[in-house]
Amino acid sequence: MKLSERAINIQASPIRKLMPYANNAKKRGIKIYHLNIGQPDIETPKEMLDVYASYHDKVLAYGPSQGLDIYRENLVNYYQKHNITIDVDDIIVTTAGSEAIIFAMLATCNQGDEIIIPEPFYTNYNGFATMTGVKIIPLTTQVENGFCLPSDNEIRALISAKTKAIMLCNPGNPTGTVYPKKDIERAAKIAKENNLFVISDEVYREFVYDGLTHTSILDISGMEELAIMVDSISKRYSACGARIGCLISRNKQLIASVLKFAQARLCPPTIDQLAANACIDIEAQYFVEILREYDIRRNIVFDELQKIDGIVCIKPEGAFYIIAKLPIDDAEDFARWLLEDFSVNNETVMFAPAQGFYATPGIGKNEIRIAYVLNENDLKTAMDILRQGLEEYKKRN
Repeated sequence: MKLSERAINIQASPIRKLMPYANNAKKRGIKIYHLNIGQPDIETPKEMLDVYASYHDKVLAYGPSQGLDIYRENLVNYYQKHNITIDVDDIIVTTAGSEAIIFAMLATCNQGDEIIIPEPFYTNYNGFATMTGVKIIPLTTQVENGFCLPSDNEIRALISAKTKAIMLCNPGNPTGTVYPKKDIERAAKIAKENNLFVISDEVYREFVYDGLTHTSILDISGMEELAIMVDSISKRYSACGARIGCLISRNKQLIASVLKFAQARLCPPTIDQLAANACIDIEAQYFVEILREYDIRRNIVFDELQKIDGIVCIKPEGAFYIIAKLPIDDAEDFARWLLEDFSVNNETVMFAPAQGFYATPGIGKNEIRIAYVLNENDLKTAMDILRQGLEEYKKRN
């Protein structure tokens, strides 16, 4: 008996593939500082947790396939605060941002169609593409210039008869890059010229530093039929386990089609929507301290990386990730060695090898992604272990 091609070909997550080594290290009594996954240690808002504690309905029933009306109505208000004007009927609530991306791929592409995505990109895009039969066409960006969007000619050169969309992540995971408005406008112009959708992953909207601003694809005029925005509460409210996201488009035909996909899975989680809804109005006070904390963490990681000879990285502008090029040949081997053979005071560190965030074979093999999601003291300790480990690893290799 043979499994399906998609089952055989789907990529293992580079974020999680080293977990067996981490688990073995923990069994040996080693403490691990996890910089490999974007799981913040920031507390989930009390307003959200109170909803779970106070839910007393006798039956946990199905909700509407497009999401609860009260939540979608309040989402309209949330986006309006960010100068994004939409209607309730432009929103489909999804089971996390992951489902929103899958729905966007299913609605825009046939089997074998292509989506252009700047690489490195969120690794699960590879899995979503395999699941939906989409081919990702990578647009390579470089760590040396902060992973900025390549020239118009480089983008146009990748467009074929099978191209259906350009996909952007802004602010970027895994790069921390924030595309300026002129770059979003460039991508939109190319999309309009070639009748392509632009799928914009904007889950890190609030996490922007240094006085920069986030530009949504929904801000760009003339993109009403071509813009698709996907979003999630996972990182915004440090609620990765709640699994609530949404897909937004002003294209009525596309939304009607996505609704049919949503009906096939019945409905998004009811209690989690109510919990997310409770957070809509806390944004102003909640994010002042959160952003200050992440900015401190960003500075710690970047400053510590600058102390290590041979490392190449640019200070991230958003999200809570940084990619660094190491002075070694194989970052995955280094990551495995840290878990199997190296510790400082019975402690070690875990990060994500960056090769798995690329679609082009061979690229990123000596790069790592660090998620600065730990408190200041833990980050300083983790970065010191990384520095010592790298020095020892280079001696051995």
